[in-house]
Amino acid sequence: MDNASANNMWGDYLKNHLEDVFHEAPKTIHFYDNEQAANTGAKQVQKGTKKATSNSLLGLQYRKERLPKIGDFTVITTWEGEAKCIVETIKVTLKPYFSITEEYAGQEGHKSLKHWKEVHWDYYNRELAEFERLPRESMIVVCQEFIKVFER
Repeated sequence: MDNASANNMWGDYLKNHLEDVFHEAPKTIHFYDNEQAANTGAKQVQKGTKKATSNSLLGLQYRKERLPKIGDFTVITTWEGEAKCIVETIKVTLKPYFSITEEYAGQEGHKSLKHWKEVHWDYYNRELAEFERLPRESMIVVCQEFIKVFER
């Protein structure tokens, strides 16, 4: 990990979880593509109101990122890179955008499905623009559910 704050947090986690010492080092991320939303997302995970995140499959493919898998650890940071907590992926589902439910939107910390769709449609537009692609109602969304396993 290049992020010292995330590296230190992972080390602190491993002190009490020796069973994970040989686990692949976690990915370090902040949510969203702007400072306010990234910092809000990190706080929501800490409070337990955000338990999921959604990437477009196309975005992952264009960036040559692998699909998340059950058991993956991720260090969640602020926009500036300050590690706030570690989560473990417990479920990954591929769904068309149009099939996202109110329940899932709530797991992501959104107040309604309408709000989730507005925020994510705008995000996917920005994300895919660099690849000269547009989001579609039928595009596949990678729905990643997680549990918080560590925070300071």
